[in-house]
Amino acid sequence: MTLASRVVLIVEDEPQIRGVVRTLLQLEQFRVVEADTAARGLSDARMHKPDLVIIDLGLPDRDGMSVITGVRAWSTVPIIVLSARTEEAAKVAALEQGADDYITKPFGPRELTARVQVALRHVATLAGAGTTLRIGRWHIDLAARSAHDVEGQSLHLTPIEYRLLEVLRQHIGLVVTHRELLRQVWGPASSEQVAYLRVYMKQLRAKLEPDPARPQWLLTETAVGYRLAQPEE
Repeated sequence: MTLASRVVLIVEDEPQIRGVVRTLLQLEQFRVVEADTAARGLSDARMHKPDLVIIDLGLPDRDGMSVITGVRAWSTVPIIVLSARTEEAAKVAALEQGADDYITKPFGPRELTARVQVALRHVATLAGAGTTLRIGRWHIDLAARSAHDVEGQSLHLTPIEYRLLEVLRQHIGLVVTHRELLRQVWGPASSEQVAYLRVYMKQLRAKLEPDPARPQWLLTETAVGYRLAQPEE
C-alpha cells in the first residue's frame, strides 16, 4: 500500500489545530478525513476504515475516550491521542482504553509526523513479525530464548526479562503502560506492582544498554510506562 492510499481520520473540534494536522499529513502524502465531534468520528471510522486515527479527548458532544472505546470494539487501527490534557491519569486512561500513543498539545510538527510513522510501522512490523530483534550490540532471539553479540559472546536473560522484551516488541516505538506490562508479564493480580517492574527494567538496562543511566533503547515514559525504541532487525 502506498502512502498516498493511506487514510488518516482526524477527530478534532478546533479548526485551527485540525488544519495544521491536515497540512502536515498531506505533506506526507496521506489522505485525510476530518470529524469535529465524537459521533461523526465514530461514523467516519466505520465508513472510511482509516489506517490511523488521531483524536482529541475534549470533544463537544462527548469525551473522546468514547471514540477510542467504540473503535476498539471492532478495529485494531492505530489510535494516537492529541490532547491538551497533560495529567498522567489522563494519559494512562487513554492508553489502557486502547490508544497506541499520546501526544500533548502544543506539539511539534516533527514529533507528530514521527509518531504517525512509528504507529504505522508498528502495524507493518506485526504483519511480518519475526522473533528476533537487535538492541545495541546484542542480537536477541525471543523464540529460542538466546542473546549474543556479533563476536558470539552470549548474554544471560531471565524468562521474565525475555517476556518483558516480547511485550515491548509487540508495541515497537509505542508506549506500554506499567499496568499493561505487569498484566501481560506477571498476570492481573500484579497490575499495581510498579516498583517490581522498575527493578526488572533496571536489570534489563544494565544488561543491554551501553550506558544504563542514559538509555537509548528501553525508554521511560515518566509515571506512565516504557517504550522500546525502534530496534534494528
